[in-house]
Amino acid sequence: MSFVLSSTAFANGQPIPQAHSCKGHETSPPLAWSEPPSGTESFALIADDPDAPAGTWVHWVILNIPAATRGLTDGIPAQAQLFDGSVQGKNSSGRVGYQGPCPPSGTHRYFFRLYALDGLLGVSSGVDKRGLLSAMEGHVLGQAELMGTFSK
Repeated sequence: MSFVLSSTAFANGQPIPQAHSCKGHETSPPLAWSEPPSGTESFALIADDPDAPAGTWVHWVILNIPAATRGLTDGIPAQAQLFDGSVQGKNSSGRVGYQGPCPPSGTHRYFFRLYALDGLLGVSSGVDKRGLLSAMEGHVLGQAELMGTFSK
């Protein structure tokens, strides 16, 4: 059985709708995933742009998503602690929550990577990608990926 991440807003390898970018409302896209690996106790998600001119730009960090969850609705509020216990970290702009695609030029790729973890992570809200990756070491049971593109 494979662990799959998808969105009703865009298919893998296809353009991310303007509503989820800096040219729209900059709301997080809806995401859904299939049954995770056995033993999954929580999920973490990192969305980033490896095509950014100054190096990979992080657009979203969210962790401690409950194990029973099989998706995220669009428009997740930009707050550190969510109602279900999930915690949002900081993007490359230093803000908590989702930041939509906004490439300076050309078409960029945006990778949404969902990690199935064997427990909750003891990190504080406002953690960045590097801190999350460090906290996840040795706890990843599986990974699913969805890639969308965007051009201004």
